[in-house]
Amino acid sequence: MSNSSVLALANNGNNIFAGTYYGVFLSTNNGNNWTQAGLSANSIMSLAISGNNIIAGVEDYPVGLGGVYISTNNGTNWSPNLFTPIQNVWAVFVNGNTVFAGADNGVYLSTNNGTNWTQTSVNNDYVYAFAVSGNNIFAGGDNGVYLSTNNGTNWTLTSLHVSMGALAVNGNNIFAGTFAGGSGQGVYLSTNNGINWTQTSLNNRNINSLAASGNNVFAGTYLTGFYVSNNNGTNWVQRNEGFTPNTVVSDLCILNNFIFAGTGGIGAVGVYRRPLGELITGIQPVSNEIPNKYSLSQNYPNPFNPSTVIRFSVPNDKLTTNNVQLIVYDVMGREVQTLVNESLRQGTYETTFDGSKLTSGVYFYRLTAGEFTDTKKLILLK
Repeated sequence: MSNSSVLALANNGNNIFAGTYYGVFLSTNNGNNWTQAGLSANSIMSLAISGNNIIAGVEDYPVGLGGVYISTNNGTNWSPNLFTPIQNVWAVFVNGNTVFAGADNGVYLSTNNGTNWTQTSVNNDYVYAFAVSGNNIFAGGDNGVYLSTNNGTNWTLTSLHVSMGALAVNGNNIFAGTFAGGSGQGVYLSTNNGINWTQTSLNNRNINSLAASGNNVFAGTYLTGFYVSNNNGTNWVQRNEGFTPNTVVSDLCILNNFIFAGTGGIGAVGVYRRPLGELITGIQPVSNEIPNKYSLSQNYPNPFNPSTVIRFSVPNDKLTTNNVQLIVYDVMGREVQTLVNESLRQGTYETTFDGSKLTSGVYFYRLTAGEFTDTKKLILLK
């Protein structure tokens, strides 16, 4: 994928799909290898998953090829264009049994898997992004952010009237990434379903893509790469390690403790990835002493509410050949959160685990590095 501009990403289980100017590509091994998965004559603007179906929104170039295409067998075969009238489809989105398409002249919806389409009341705007929060569906277009509370039957324009490039939902937080000049640039946040919006400190970039995990929000930009906020948009840090200058990050996808970035344009081109733990953990070295062995300390305080600190030590005098992983599990052994997943130099480190969105109970955290492993219990008491 290193020679193709990637415009869209989506995952279905462990399968990652990438949309390019030359069709859809598929990886079944976390992006290590890619194979062509059809539509090689089409420019893929967006991808979505509906059960076992892969849905592609396609640009109308060459003329007559735009619209919506669906594959029911992981991209091996694709339907003819299911969208009428034929035009650019910039965004596709699935909510329950309804498929939404954002096109040159508004929002369309289909309740029979794309066979028939109905144009909604958003009918005079280019629409580039969708997101859902409970019963609320958001659509981002040139005129701003629209809201529907009845699965697309009716829409109202919210108070944010800036050209939209991306939308994401993180709990009760709605994030909107704008693609506009001047003071309208950047990421906006609404905590009341779009009634009010606040511009975050990332306010001088054009935003192509957004993704969220826990309290962490990720933004892909036009020409300035990738940004991370670890506190729901209050502060942002540019994290362009591995990218070339002027990188355009068109889309983001989170899978198997990795974040994938589809890039294209002047800078880096293709699909890039990095461990999610490098970006979502604020691990800090806390000692100048060199440990002589791996160790995992008991969290403090314990019991805790809502956050607790975990300390661990790494003895290596150079980068470890195996990643250091610190993962929290529930009592059923299900992974709750990856706190650390990266190579670390020798030292003693601390990181904070936030349990504000979890229920009271017993949890476990496990440190793994090479052949070393240790597990301890922590108690969340609200």
